Amino acid sequence: MNHVETGALRTPLEQRLAALRGSAPQRSLDARALAALAANPGCRRRAVLDAAGVDKAALAGRLGHPAPFGQSPFAIARGLSFEKRITSDGFADLLELLRHHLALPAPYGSDDACPVETPQLVTDPKRPAERVASTRAALARASRTPGVWTLLHHPLLRLAVAGSTVLLEPDVIAVRPDGRWTVVEIKSFPILDGGADPAKVGAAARQAAVYVLALRATAAELDAEAADKQAADKKVVSQETAGKPEDDTFRDGPGALREPFDPYLEPEGLAGAPSGTVLLVCPKDFSNRPTAATVDVRKPMAVTRRQLDRLTRIEELLDALPPGSSFDLAPDRADSELGSTVAAVGAAYSPDCLASCELAFHCRAEARCAGAVETLGRGVRGELGSLRTVDEALAAAQGTASAAPAHSAVTEQGPVVTKQGPVVTEQGSAVTKQAVAEEAVAVADEAVARLAHAAALRAEALACAVPNRVHSPDGGPEA
Repeated sequence: MNHVETGALRTPLEQRLAALRGSAPQRSLDARALAALAANPGCRRRAVLDAAGVDKAALAGRLGHPAPFGQSPFAIARGLSFEKRITSDGFADLLELLRHHLALPAPYGSDDACPVETPQLVTDPKRPAERVASTRAALARASRTPGVWTLLHHPLLRLAVAGSTVLLEPDVIAVRPDGRWTVVEIKSFPILDGGADPAKVGAAARQAAVYVLALRATAAELDAEAADKQAADKKVVSQETAGKPEDDTFRDGPGALREPFDPYLEPEGLAGAPSGTVLLVCPKDFSNRPTAATVDVRKPMAVTRRQLDRLTRIEELLDALPPGSSFDLAPDRADSELGSTVAAVGAAYSPDCLASCELAFHCRAEARCAGAVETLGRGVRGELGSLRTVDEALAAAQGTASAAPAHSAVTEQGPVVTKQGPVVTEQGSAVTKQAVAEEAVAVADEAVARLAHAAALRAEALACAVPNRVHSPDGGPEA
């Protein structure tokens, strides 16, 4: 997770995160990793490691479960070569695709002759604050000059996630002549005969949705700043004209403009400039010639925003860590000590993590050693309720289960799963604990009853099955 501040650490939160990271360099959180984090908001382990900028791949290797996946160097080289072609010659190929695929209102069209501007942005990776400022300035300037195509190559946006700031770098942001902002996502997988791999398109859409969320946050901030300036100007004018009543349009301040809004409802003004449709640019067939398609990312935006809002604030996660915790990957540190620190942070493993998290194989090994039902998938985990292990589920199916695990979950683990979802009890409220315990027992009894009923149906089906098939005289089965 890359923070906006540069130079010396300025906030206590940054100091705590740097202490967790140790001497290792900070790893930035890109849109792909942020989309994966949003897909599993209950995983405190990944949230802490991503916030601290820990290299999860190196950490997995130290723990003995390296991640056997990653992007091929040849795919990376192909992607860089393809992007260089798209952005060369003054973005000529990209501009042609934009004009062809984006429907512009009159007087613009697919053959518009609007001029093209490509602002020079700060590109030094060691100066993130200046990169963010130059991107905001370019977007604000482009919004004041309609009738011009403005293309921002590798701008830098910021997005607040769980009380921390994440920096995101889309490929291109296009400010259209009509004032709308469109995210351009360049990928190296091909579009064959007008279609592409649905899994890759879905991943690209989720990644682009994160960019649009960050772009909308930037637009809302710029709109709020303009509102603040206009409110200040109105206040000066009202002071000069003492007898004129004050307009309370901006009395509520810009805070209301910064509230998250429904992706399907576009606000007025500059805050509604970012479009919910992105342009996906890929190679055509087996050539290196570019083609494009528009992708509606409003649904992925809604899902991602909802999941990000569910993330626990980083400060709360850090407060729950044992004193002196550190994920320092120094060579002289014992792997067992590092493993104990990782084990102190709760994980929410599911088989889906194997495709998106470098630490998933270590978490799977932990879940398997504990016999946790999470190894069977989220669906099975949800159906089993308070039954936390495979042994408990098998005992319930055999009719030998009891409600004791539900009581221990309340008294020892704190949070329990009830019909209304996770419940956190108060330490000083015996009444609350008793109520949650009764609810947990009810959920456990319901899960046990379902498993026992399923076991009875299976036994009945096996008993009714024909033990031996009837064969014909020639040795083959009868029709």
